[in-house]
Amino acid sequence: MRLTLRGTRLVDATMDLAKGDITIEGAHIDQVGPSNEAPGKVLDASQVIVMPGFIDVHTHGGGGFELHTTNAEQIRAYARWVPSTGVTAFLAGLVGTPNALPLEQIRAAVEATEDPGEGAEMLGIHLEGPYINVKRRGAHPPVWLRQPEPAETELILSETKGHLHLLTIAPELPGAHAMITRLVEAGVTVSIGHTDATFEQAEEAIALGITHATHCFNAMRPLLHRAPGPIAAIAKAPQVQGELIADGIHVHPEVMSLLVKILGPQRTIVITDALAAAGLPAGATFEFAGQMAQVICGAAHLADGTLTGSVLTMRQALCNMLEITHVSLSEAVGMLTLNPARAAHVDTRKGRLLPGYDADLLVFDHALNLQATICQGQLAYAAPAWNELLQEV
Repeated sequence: MRLTLRGTRLVDATMDLAKGDITIEGAHIDQVGPSNEAPGKVLDASQVIVMPGFIDVHTHGGGGFELHTTNAEQIRAYARWVPSTGVTAFLAGLVGTPNALPLEQIRAAVEATEDPGEGAEMLGIHLEGPYINVKRRGAHPPVWLRQPEPAETELILSETKGHLHLLTIAPELPGAHAMITRLVEAGVTVSIGHTDATFEQAEEAIALGITHATHCFNAMRPLLHRAPGPIAAIAKAPQVQGELIADGIHVHPEVMSLLVKILGPQRTIVITDALAAAGLPAGATFEFAGQMAQVICGAAHLADGTLTGSVLTMRQALCNMLEITHVSLSEAVGMLTLNPARAAHVDTRKGRLLPGYDADLLVFDHALNLQATICQGQLAYAAPAWNELLQEV
């Protein structure tokens, strides 16, 4: 199907066009900008904003669905649900399992990647650990954690079958340098996170090829004036992008704003770090990798009170970034689209409004209420008002 959205505001990381047209044909964007001829369906979009679909490279679930699972259908169900939050592509966040690698979960994620269903595109896997520091483990039980070893590195690369796009590691662990080097060689984005690394240790790891930082400030040695820790090393390295959980809870709003100033909008990646309870009501209880948790005051807590992953959605994250950090809409959109696309190695086809790119589009009204989500040319979510408009065409 060929569809033109006419007279709309077009916003991505590099443009904010007050009035233009965008035409999709099949699964791709065909034209962007003024268009006199557009055979096919033409929709008056003068009252909305169109931007690229959000890409969440650090999420563990939402809508009641868990991505750390042995059931590929759970992942497919999440992919059908998450367009309602503006996400058109994601990495499945996997964690550890007791005294073993999460091989069954890896296999389920590979199956969901290679045999997808409808909705958001499953781009591959983010393995958050198990190679993390027990001192900065956050909600990861010690029994999940492991030491890096060459044999395990090769096993992970073999089992993920080319679908491992991101791996979080504490680079100060024995054997971590060899793992980092091998993963970078294999084309995996390696992230520093859940780490007690000093500034010097972080710099050494970045020199080995680390280009990503997992949820900056959370589960890492803090930034101190005589012991700057990993944050200073991340800020100093222009090739490193840093994640930010943009819920205003995991990171204080003033520190959220500070991080964006330090890294700049071009190096900040907005994430949810969401769990299965994202999108569920307050008080909901749920399971995270075998641990019971509950939604309390807009955050997820384990039974002992530990703050764990969030219940944030990407649509809310966009609003939070605009309100808290005072960046432009174009800059905020880039942090949810193009920057994560780079981390997942899909920036040549996702994250921009350009001809030839995937037709992953979001339609918002001017109050930033999501009206529609298009995933590779297919309508994956529509608010009632948008459905009515489509029926009139």
